[in-house]
Amino acid sequence: MDEAVHTAFSERAHLVDDAPGFLGLEVMHPVGKPAEVWLVTRWTDEQSYRTWHRGHTYHASHQSIPRGLKLVRGSTEIQVFNVFAH
Repeated sequence: MDEAVHTAFSERAHLVDDAPGFLGLEVMHPVGKPAEVWLVTRWTDEQSYRTWHRGHTYHASHQSIPRGLKLVRGSTEIQVFNVFAH
C-alpha cells in the first residue's frame, strides 16, 4: 500500500494548486517509516485553507486516494502554524 500512496501523490491532479491562498504542498514520510505519510500545506491564511477544505475541489482531489487505504484513527490531525521567519 505504501507504494500506491506514494504513486497517488506523485501523480496527483494538482487541483489545490489554483485555490485562492494556496502556497505549496509537500508530501513526505519519516526516514524508515514509509507507511507514515505527512502532508504539509502552506496557505496565506487559515481562512483560505478552511474555505478550500469545505469546497468541491477538496473532495474532487481525494478521488485518487488508493482504494482500501485505511487511516489510523487518532493519527490524523490538522495543525495551524504562524511562520515568523524564512
